[in-house]
Amino acid sequence: MNTAGHPEATTRRGLELTPFRGLRYDPDRVGSLAAVTSPPYDVVVRPDGVHQLQSADPHNIVRLILPEAATPSVRNAQAADTLHRWLTEGVLTADPEPGLYVYEQHDGNGMLQRGIIGALRVSDPSEGVVLPHEDVMPHIVADRADLMRATSANLEPLLLTYRGSGRAGASEVVERTAEKPPLLATTTEDGFSHRLWSVTDAHDVARVQSDLAHHQALIADGHHRWATYRLLRAEHPSPSPWDYGLVLLVDTARYPLRVRAIHRLLHGLRVPDALSALHGHFNVRHVDAPLPRALMALAEAAVSGNAFLLAGDGTFHLVDRPDPDLLARTIPSDRPKAWRTLDATVLHATLLDHIWHVPEDSPAHIAYIHDAAATVRKAERDGSTAVLLHPVHEDVVRALARQGVTMPRKSTSFGPKPASGLVFRALDL
Repeated sequence: MNTAGHPEATTRRGLELTPFRGLRYDPDRVGSLAAVTSPPYDVVVRPDGVHQLQSADPHNIVRLILPEAATPSVRNAQAADTLHRWLTEGVLTADPEPGLYVYEQHDGNGMLQRGIIGALRVSDPSEGVVLPHEDVMPHIVADRADLMRATSANLEPLLLTYRGSGRAGASEVVERTAEKPPLLATTTEDGFSHRLWSVTDAHDVARVQSDLAHHQALIADGHHRWATYRLLRAEHPSPSPWDYGLVLLVDTARYPLRVRAIHRLLHGLRVPDALSALHGHFNVRHVDAPLPRALMALAEAAVSGNAFLLAGDGTFHLVDRPDPDLLARTIPSDRPKAWRTLDATVLHATLLDHIWHVPEDSPAHIAYIHDAAATVRKAERDGSTAVLLHPVHEDVVRALARQGVTMPRKSTSFGPKPASGLVFRALDL
């Protein structure tokens, strides 16, 4: 284990990553590999993004991760039928032998990320091996579980981070593998290039596994899917394929992730009404600037305290300097100060619950959107209120996770996220 005194030193059982036979698209059976990929299911803006991806290629992975039908049961059955048909037709094929996969993302502007995709042993938070940092919404976990049961597949890798040496062990295998010709290479519409290699050499696999056994991981993206893995593992007697779930592990000592905010769209709440309710509780000022400059104003305000940017009426409103007495009355006092002062905590406990009375787990009242511009566009189109947040630093996220303290749901967006559709895992192979 790690040196004494380090938070990971108390981990009795580390990360257990195993090879699997990856399912991949046959490039000769699809228009292009880029055209069949998708962002993770919860990043796709629905319905616009779904329709755009569906039209990109008839075999786009979105038809599996976000099937469209009248009812959930029909949607899931449709996804299972589609997966079976693509396997039968040879659109999808399984690699001949189990392996781990080195995955690289590069944006052409200096951002490079590499990590390892494999099947990770599913563990509970109490084991201190995989650390969640956000709460989850039960209805989303139930939805993802129904889809995984129907397809018997892990269709998208979660994004997990760990703090390795950045040089030895697993990282050395990653870097050496990336010098070889890849299994696949493609560039997606967002400008990111993606490359994938398989690692099947027993010595290299063992070296990765030995290194990772000394580490714990932070869930960077995929809390609902990890909760789904845990739910499905509990349903199946061990040992079974459900004891493992598909993940991408990135050593952030070598490849630091970007942390962005996840924004809120409040359906049915008009901006004038939202602002009126803030009178006497927060400072509000108009920001006469385009979105990039408005976000800069938000970042400047966030240096000295909680701050939010409201939009939806064609302009921007900076909301900051909350009344300390209001925060004392509305925010639970039984959590660490770092949690009590989070923007997401103030947003949910004070603004959503106390001032605006918006239920945070109701899709009819609130949507969670990763892209600021998309959130603003939808708010302006629907006559709703967009609430834009400033991102939290990764060190704060990791420190809270190690204390066993979860942040409000959808508090952070780590990236870059792995593209869905490059490799996935069938549990019956």
